[in-house]
Amino acid sequence: MARKGKDVRHNVILECTEAPGTSRYSTVKNRRNTAGRLELKKYNSTLRKHTLHREIK
Repeated sequence: MARKGKDVRHNVILECTEAPGTSRYSTVKNRRNTAGRLELKKYNSTLRKHTLHREIK
């Protein structure tokens, strides 16, 4: 039986902050535990290094 109301977990897109548009990742976050925007260090293959990726709308 499905729950009513908003889902707790939802998909988000992470985009590179150093060179926007060159690298994007998708992941899932818990809305209750992480209310703010998600920031993770991920690999950007265009720049060939790990860069900061932030959640976009």
